[in-house]
Amino acid sequence: MAAAASTTAGLYGRLNRTSTRGFLAYVAAAGACAAVLACFVISSAEPPAAAASNDAALRLSSRSTRVWPDLEFNWRLVVATIVGFLGSAFGTVGGVGGGGIFVPLLNLVLGFDTKSAAALSKCMIMGASASSVWYNLQVSHPTKEAPVIDYKLALLFQPMLMLGITIGVELSVVFPYWLITVLIIILFVGTSSRSFYKGILMWREETRKLMETQERDAQSKSDRAATDVVFDPSYAEPLLPQHKPTEKSGLETLWFNLSWKNILVLMAVWSSFLVLQILKNNSQTCSTFYWVINILQVPAAISVFLWKAMELCRDSHARRMNGNLECVCEASIEWSPAQLIFCAFCGLLGGTVGGLLGSGGGFILGPLLLELGCIPQVASATATFVMMFSSSLSVVEFYFLGRFPLPYAGYLIFISILAGFWGQCLVRKIVHVLKRASLIVFILSSVIFASALTMGVVGTEKSISMINNHEYMGFLSFCE
Repeated sequence: MAAAASTTAGLYGRLNRTSTRGFLAYVAAAGACAAVLACFVISSAEPPAAAASNDAALRLSSRSTRVWPDLEFNWRLVVATIVGFLGSAFGTVGGVGGGGIFVPLLNLVLGFDTKSAAALSKCMIMGASASSVWYNLQVSHPTKEAPVIDYKLALLFQPMLMLGITIGVELSVVFPYWLITVLIIILFVGTSSRSFYKGILMWREETRKLMETQERDAQSKSDRAATDVVFDPSYAEPLLPQHKPTEKSGLETLWFNLSWKNILVLMAVWSSFLVLQILKNNSQTCSTFYWVINILQVPAAISVFLWKAMELCRDSHARRMNGNLECVCEASIEWSPAQLIFCAFCGLLGGTVGGLLGSGGGFILGPLLLELGCIPQVASATATFVMMFSSSLSVVEFYFLGRFPLPYAGYLIFISILAGFWGQCLVRKIVHVLKRASLIVFILSSVIFASALTMGVVGTEKSISMINNHEYMGFLSFCE
């Protein structure tokens, strides 16, 4: 078992040590181009002095008004149900949630305004991720005796992800819609391309390992036909090892996968952010109390992150000093201050994208966990687990703000719960039969690319409409 686990970890470590400099250069260059474009458009969008009196009306026209269609059976509801079910199923399997598909679906097909669509998208992500987590708690780790959810990585990323969501929600008030669309498309195209490339590398390596295993099995059978030969278990070490951990009953697996200490810490972080969000929403925007509550979220997130980061760094250093090369968590990297800062930045970025888009931040977290060396099953389970906390926080907050209709929310949550569970069940069985964990990576990249495509269509359509209506396309006032 140890040999199989080390073989698989080493394999994914080699695949994930591929340089990320090209991807980071792409993101930096594309972000710079978006900033230049923003400056050009905003300078062109500034109203002339003669029209200064109409400036407030133009700015207000850029904000979407609340539109809540009634829940009734028609072709729109059927289409939304089918697409929402498939989006939830594949989104949770990939560990990305599917918010990039849900928001355009709810906006274009059902007719919700953008803000209500983002709130309902969080409801769907919460339902799908909750059922997916329940499924993952009942399955064993594919390579070793460990929970399939990496709680150490979840604790590392969850506080920064929640802080990023808060930042993203506030930026969504200020940023013009077209700029949000451009930034998200840039990021999604980059992450989907990177994930697809990694999926190809994994597929090739899986093919090589499976072919070697078949050749060794054939050689072993031919040798056994001539004389009795002791079978070497190392021959059966493909990318997805044939050797499984100790068989457990469903209840035993569930209790083994639960880490109550880490779950209680995560619940404490969740509760603290919820209290701060409720206090902030009940205060006057831009008042002193409002900004104090906003600033308090920063030490709350950073303190938990630093606690877990120091623990990972200390454990990793102690193991290296003792000559133990085993990873302290599923990520096959040597934790260092530079890498931890990079993880903090990615967590903030993922949360910010989630706040801007109405997703759970999985579009960054899922590919990031793969980049850090997690095998696809663990990356998907951990990202979904973190999304369950972040999305549920947003749902509770949106409920107090009255941002979504309860009948629609209940229906969409029910559909997402079914989709999340059966999507995980079906795809994991296919992966088990075909011995192709790379299928999870291909699903992840496909969902991200589909989100980029739908966001591009919706963003382009709305931007053209704003241009034709001569609406203001610059930055909006946060305190308005």
